[in-house]
Parts: sequence; C-alpha cells; structure tokens
Amino acid sequence: MALRVMVVDDSLFMRNMLKDIFVRAGHDVVAEAENGEMALELYRELKPDLMTMDIVMPKKSGIEALQDIMALNASACVVMVSALGQDSLVLEAVESGAKDFIVKPFKEEKVLEIVNRVTSNLSE
Repeated sequence: MALRVMVVDDSLFMRNMLKDIFVRAGHDVVAEAENGEMALELYRELKPDLMTMDIVMPKKSGIEALQDIMALNASACVVMVSALGQDSLVLEAVESGAKDFIVKPFKEEKVLEIVNRVTSNLSE
C-alpha cells in the first residue's frame, strides 16, 4: 500500500535522503517541512499517513511539533529521526506519542523496516 508521507527535517540533505527512500519504496511524499511550525501547518492541511520528524529543529522542535500533532490526532503516525546520543530526547518523543524512531546515520532497509512495522495496522 502506498503511503502519503511527510518528511520533516531542517537539513535539505536529510529530507532528500528520506524522500528518495520513500519514493523508491513506492510511497508518495506529499510534503516536506524544515521546522516544527511548518510541519504542524502542513499536517493540519494534508493529514499524511506517516511523518518522519527530526527532533532538533529551529522555531519549534520536533518534540513540540509532535505534541501539537498528537493533540490534533492521537492516532497520528509519527516516526522521529534522531542523531546518536539523543536518547533522552527519543524517550521523551516516544512518551509524547511517536510510534518509533530512526537513528542517523541510517540505512534504507532499516528505515523501511520501521515504516512497515508502524504502518502495518493502517491497512487493516
């Protein structure tokens, strides 16, 4: 099943890497955002099936944006993207409603494995 995906990261390089992974896997990247404020606006408008969300971003952190999105839709499917060593932030994100997390640097297979796991119940 093709997912409607939104990629959120302040790094254009990381957004492009994730977009390429999703497109190769047959998913539709419907939007991308470079900060938490933009992510929240686009989520409200597009309601994607899945979001990848960087934790550390300007204007509004990924965790703050996640909390706002979960307040709008408690079943939103958000996977956080973190750098090595951000364990306490990852824990906070999971406690705030993130379905899982991807650690940078990541491999395509690992990203798709996590996406498949967290979205397996969407088609049921």
